[in-house]
Amino acid sequence: MERVCVIGAGSSGIAACQVLAERGIPYDCYESGSEVGGNWRYENDNGMSSAYRSLHINTSRQVMEYASFPMPAGCPVYPSHFQIARYFDAFVDHFGLRPSITFRTEVTGVVKTPDGRWSVTARHRDDGRTTSRAYDAVLVANGHHWKPRMPQPALPGADSFTGTQTHSHHYRTPEPFAGARVLVLGIGNSACDIAVETSRVSARTFLAMRRGAHILPKYLFGTPTDHLTGSWLARAPLSVQAAGLALLLRISRGRLASYGLPEPRHGVLGAHPTISDDLLSRLGHGDITVTPMITALDRGGAVFADGRREAIDAVVYCTGYDIAFPFLAKELIDPADNAVGLYRRVVSPEHPGLYFIGLVQPLGAIMPLAEAQSHWVADLLQGRCQLPPRAAMYREIAAYHARTARRYVASTRHTIQVDALSHLRELREERARGAAVPRP
Repeated sequence: MERVCVIGAGSSGIAACQVLAERGIPYDCYESGSEVGGNWRYENDNGMSSAYRSLHINTSRQVMEYASFPMPAGCPVYPSHFQIARYFDAFVDHFGLRPSITFRTEVTGVVKTPDGRWSVTARHRDDGRTTSRAYDAVLVANGHHWKPRMPQPALPGADSFTGTQTHSHHYRTPEPFAGARVLVLGIGNSACDIAVETSRVSARTFLAMRRGAHILPKYLFGTPTDHLTGSWLARAPLSVQAAGLALLLRISRGRLASYGLPEPRHGVLGAHPTISDDLLSRLGHGDITVTPMITALDRGGAVFADGRREAIDAVVYCTGYDIAFPFLAKELIDPADNAVGLYRRVVSPEHPGLYFIGLVQPLGAIMPLAEAQSHWVADLLQGRCQLPPRAAMYREIAAYHARTARRYVASTRHTIQVDALSHLRELREERARGAAVPRP
């Protein structure tokens, strides 16, 4: 193995760099920003961070930390993005990874060469200088929360609306919404955080959604809720997990209808969780008004599915993100509707040497998963592990998509969904299976 290219120095990219360095695999990492951290670097000058000023993690630090580098014991259970960025800096410096990262350099093209290698073209953002270099493998770690997805098609009347329309990706602080009548569209984590924040300064805040969602607190009975993923409950069958968690939520929180929210039609583990300690209390105080789904905008207001109209000054679309790889041709991977066909969520069956790190939406945290994925890829690069035949990889991909469709609400949000513990287990099993395959 001559050399590997890592694209991106966010949380997944630096995990890949650490594993490659530990294994003695030469690599180059390209990062379009000036610092590591990706989405967790507030106001990242790569223009791709969606972090807002008050953002804290929704998974506890014990669940989020890298296995190779635990977070400091004095770090709070749910750190802010500033603390997470410092943790990533410490991670990179501890392992001496910074010299291998070329900052302020964006990858503009990755193409397969006739000899089966990969030609990577990169452009320096300061002087426009471009370079091309051949690599034996490419690890794509450019993230999937940087290209905002607006409603498609746009809401009727959106082009005539005289207020402001923005995506949550561009939200930073609530001050621009002071005194305004704000409509937040969505019921995910960002939507809840933004509705809570704007409600403290706005004249009125409305929260509209297509469907109900289960609202999980960060703590259940004094314990971080995601610590349940390491309890006996997580090892029970899925139906038992869902019933147990639903019971705990009913005891601790009551019915969502009591707060004015629509009751979800799906089970508590049938969608990516929405985690908020503040939303329910703000609803109970009357600071946020829940509305049916918005059906249209007009010059100065919004019309809802029940026919009523409200005057609106600003709309914040919390409508998710599109997966995109602007440096890869669609012939290599086409993420239309956020559907990607990767073996074990990592390997391109058709294109040996092309891997994707952190391209998952976990019930849990991405960082330990990216670390484990990188170890598997390192096994493959060093010949310690073999992939199954291509037909077997396609069968696994089809089984994953079928399993996901059965479990989760139909949404582009769930096309790359995984359970963290299950994904870690399948990676361990895959490494053991691949190591047992006789080498060709």
